[in-house]
Amino acid sequence: MKNLLKFVWVLILVPLLFLSSCTDFEEIPGPQDRFGALKTYLIDNNMDLPAILTDWITTAENVYTIMTDADVTDDYYIIDIRSEEHYNEGHIEWAVNATLGGILDAAQNADGKPIIVACYTGQGAGHAVVALRLSGFSDAKVLKWGMSSWNEATAASWINGTGDAAVGNTNWSNAPGDIQVNTAHDAPVIEYLENDPAEILSEQVAKMLEGGFSGVPNESVLGTPTDYFINNFWATLDIEHYGNISTAYQVNPLTLANGEYAYLDPAGKVVTYCWTGQTSSIVTAYLTVLGYEAYSLKFGTNGMIYSNLESHKWSVDAIMGYPLAQ
Repeated sequence: MKNLLKFVWVLILVPLLFLSSCTDFEEIPGPQDRFGALKTYLIDNNMDLPAILTDWITTAENVYTIMTDADVTDDYYIIDIRSEEHYNEGHIEWAVNATLGGILDAAQNADGKPIIVACYTGQGAGHAVVALRLSGFSDAKVLKWGMSSWNEATAASWINGTGDAAVGNTNWSNAPGDIQVNTAHDAPVIEYLENDPAEILSEQVAKMLEGGFSGVPNESVLGTPTDYFINNFWATLDIEHYGNISTAYQVNPLTLANGEYAYLDPAGKVVTYCWTGQTSSIVTAYLTVLGYEAYSLKFGTNGMIYSNLESHKWSVDAIMGYPLAQ
């Protein structure tokens, strides 16, 4: 009889324990969409995209002048994010070497100096500057044209980067262009357990840096433009003058505060292109932080319709011939 009672109690208790454990498990909160919190935080702290795109680039001439004059109070802290091998072959005398992924650690040694980021072309540095500006280094800047503007020995990337891949290409819409009509989409989803938008921003920046420079070659986009959500980051008059990649949209201006981000499709591969790939790198890094799958079209229209461009062109005249240290 006692054994029978024990058996009955087991039959009662086991299901109760199972139900209790399930209930506890189901009550654990899962990640929640925090896009709205991040958006509000960026707007409130003057980190909307237009603020990031304000005074974000400077020239080799300006850097060299500042670094060689008698006044040391306005000197820059220069971070070169090229490979260690290329850095050792020749770099700006005052530059330290770091990786894109380690840019925030390198910036801790700036000691209050404004930061200049140098790369090969001015494109990869855009990602670094977005990370810096979203992390408290609001005066960080890209070295325009990268090390290609410093010395002929470091200029190969831009010398080889121009081209006419879109000239005569059936996926290029000639002037006056054929821009698609903007339609609204849902916002991207950013899921986190924590509620603190500053922590979310920090983690999103770290993810962007971990992913490295997010660039795509023009042959991929021109080959199958329908594989991408393409944003021509030009003014309307420029599109009417030169044309655009087929199926491209024009979302410019692009802000959080006024809601133009909603015209980008978070379900697609968002490719931004500009004149040189430098501005589009900034936009791409920022969109990646927001949760988009974003790409910058390498070398911009300088790689697609270089011969047709009347301005905003790379030129060997940009090579300043400044000395290199080893």
